[in-house]
Amino acid sequence: MLESMSPRRSLLHEARCQTCSLSSLCLPLALELDDMGQFDAIIRRRAPLKKGALLFRQGDAFTSVYAVRSGSLKQVTSEGNGSEQLTNFYLPSELVGLDGIDEEQYPGSVIALETTTVCEIPFDRLDLLSEELPELRGQLYRSMSKELRDDRRMMRLLSRKTADQRLASFLITLSDRFRRRGYSPYSFRLSMPRADIGNYLGLAVETVSRILSRLQQQNVVAVSGREVNILDMQRLITLAEEEQQTVS
Repeated sequence: MLESMSPRRSLLHEARCQTCSLSSLCLPLALELDDMGQFDAIIRRRAPLKKGALLFRQGDAFTSVYAVRSGSLKQVTSEGNGSEQLTNFYLPSELVGLDGIDEEQYPGSVIALETTTVCEIPFDRLDLLSEELPELRGQLYRSMSKELRDDRRMMRLLSRKTADQRLASFLITLSDRFRRRGYSPYSFRLSMPRADIGNYLGLAVETVSRILSRLQQQNVVAVSGREVNILDMQRLITLAEEEQQTVS
């Protein structure tokens, strides 16, 4: 007797690139419909990750990259002295794991910040398919280039900006990432706690809270729990860019 398909199996079965609302932002961006079918065939659909669940651990062998379908994740790197540094946040349509290609192992552990679904893309099959589909190869290169650019931006952020400017830049970057996904750039929810934001920006959690309070007093943002409303985007941008006017 055949068993009826469970809601989870049905969800995983129906998750296809052709019908995914994020396909215009993800790796299939430049693919024609027939080529998208080839790409879709190599993808492994995984059950949703619960909040706090590991996608992979630091040091695991690199086998796949992952496209975030929903939810969000953070990447944490453990240092030799036992301390942990939060090195990235991932939102829907973004690729996770590209930084594992070189040394063939993942340089950090990736953890779900909330219930999150991902598409697993085995890299050996992606590499072979990209040889057949130049458009896919080009999109993969662009994704790698974006990751390098984001890493350089983060290095400048930590080395040259004040605490206020770091947090302002962080909010502007999040705003832009939400905008590109079709969401409001002015009102959004932070899936990460303030302690994670502080770790990522090299700030104490108390400093993050103090700066947010100051921005609220100045009517630049309104914050309620993890809900953020940007009231004065231009003022926020000015604050983030002020140091560039004083550093040669």
